[in-house]
Amino acid sequence: MNEFALIVEFEIKAEDIDKFLPLIAENARLSVEREPGCKQFDVLEAQDSPGRVMLYEIYDDAAAFQAHIKMPHVAAFFEKAKPLIVKQSNQRLTRRAGSPKR
Repeated sequence: MNEFALIVEFEIKAEDIDKFLPLIAENARLSVEREPGCKQFDVLEAQDSPGRVMLYEIYDDAAAFQAHIKMPHVAAFFEKAKPLIVKQSNQRLTRRAGSPKR
């Protein structure tokens, strides 16, 4: 298992979090449904920091991630979400081990 993993952290304007969450949830759903190389796409909201949203994404490999960022639903997400985002950071990782699905 040497899958490509991505952790993304967003800082969202507090007044816009209720607009952002449905947009990222839809992006996550479409990524898993429409992209054979997207294995997991979790959206996490910090309990102690309103407006901080993290993504945990797993792809078959870096090529699958490159295909992901070119998908129309990803472009549509960023078009709508960009004005709501204060800050964004990304970490690209290699997944070496993981828990199997139940």
